[in-house]
Amino acid sequence: MSKDDESDDGSSTSSSSSSEDEQQQQPQSKKQRTVPPPLEIAPTADAASTAIQQQANSASLLTGAKTKSNRLIVLLDQAKLETIKNRRGNYELLNCDDHRDLCKKKLKKDPKEFRPDICHQELLALLDSPLNKSGHLQIYIRTSRNVLIELHPSVRIPRTYKRFAGLMVQLLHKMKIKAAENGTTLMKVIKNPFSQHLPVGTHVYGMSCQGLLYTPPGLTKALVPINPNDEGTNQVCFIIGAMAAGHVTVDDHPYIEKMFSISEYPLSGATAINRILGAIENQWGIV
Repeated sequence: MSKDDESDDGSSTSSSSSSEDEQQQQPQSKKQRTVPPPLEIAPTADAASTAIQQQANSASLLTGAKTKSNRLIVLLDQAKLETIKNRRGNYELLNCDDHRDLCKKKLKKDPKEFRPDICHQELLALLDSPLNKSGHLQIYIRTSRNVLIELHPSVRIPRTYKRFAGLMVQLLHKMKIKAAENGTTLMKVIKNPFSQHLPVGTHVYGMSCQGLLYTPPGLTKALVPINPNDEGTNQVCFIIGAMAAGHVTVDDHPYIEKMFSISEYPLSGATAINRILGAIENQWGIV
């Protein structure tokens, strides 16, 4: 082998070794790059996310595990959640838009009464509230056929009515809905009466346009404990109508202590819920 060949070989080996060194140094240089810190999360949002995570990891309230902190209990009463079998043999949630002729001819009832979308709107108002996301809300539903439903605080209701209707049909036929991830019972049909599921000493109040008129802050100050963490205070339950016409009555719930109203005008259930929960959140310092 000639010297020129040796020099060529040496240059090739040195170039290859230098290229290997460069390749090894490249990822190291990338690793050494400093990444700017993420934006700081607001303390209230951080606390809310922590509370939601704790709810998801905790035992289901449907199994009877209750927390020590006070919860606002809300019962959506007289919700029109009924199933009907269509011509294809599938079950649907009875409503005034899709089953108008069926309501008139077969059931002989006013189609305007069948408004399951009212319950859907009220559930979205409850579950979207900071009060629920902070872990201080427990929701029940009582249908017009006296079917009692309990909801886990971490449940997420579909935003569209069509998907909500399919979920309610599944619940009314299978009696419970479980989470696909961890098997937590999110919604379940429970036994009547509703009063047996209330904690001892719970004060129950009905909401009606015919009740005693209060402003939302005044009603909250008069009925709801000032601090949700006071163990000596009793919990409060509000019964709110989820029907198209009519209102909550003491005849249906003899344990109601008093009937209240929060406006001089008839309000939708979702609007009344937003006003009540907003006042309670302000009193309890939930942002």
